[in-house]
Amino acid sequence: MILPIYVYGTKVLKKKAEEIQEDYPNLEQLLENMWETMYNANGVGLAAPQVGKSIRIFIIDTTQVHDEEGQGVKKAFINPVILEREGEEWTYEEGCLSIPEIRGDVDRPPKVTISYFDETFSKHIETYDDIEARVIQHEFDHLEGILFTELLKPVKKRRVRRRLENMRKGEAKADYPLRFS
Repeated sequence: MILPIYVYGTKVLKKKAEEIQEDYPNLEQLLENMWETMYNANGVGLAAPQVGKSIRIFIIDTTQVHDEEGQGVKKAFINPVILEREGEEWTYEEGCLSIPEIRGDVDRPPKVTISYFDETFSKHIETYDDIEARVIQHEFDHLEGILFTELLKPVKKRRVRRRLENMRKGEAKADYPLRFS
């Protein structure tokens, strides 16, 4: 089922998400709905707060941004913890399904080591780099209540301020269902 994506200004996006237990009700269905919602919106990542759940889950699929088959990562991250961020920060233009029509350059380290549980609650510790590291950090920020617009340079922040305020008032359009409260 395609879920509505919560838009900039909704409280759930600014809240620090809570860890879940292995017996979280309907986890499999939630993940299935998140995958369907993300693909419907042409996203490469989606965090549970973006669908109104203040829990520590996000999914990513970077296979669609790579030219060669077999490259990229498609997986769910449950109760993730970033253990280390490494390297000199690099700038890349980011967007967000919860902030439609706004994009901006964000600086992030190129390498991240993360601990997380998969859908079967098996624990993993893995290191990612490049675009995978970026997407993981972006989605992890959602679990901390941080939006990419907070990481923009001051000049860009000023340029998008009015558009963000309009979103907060319910003025946003996207090709996928949105939720404003």
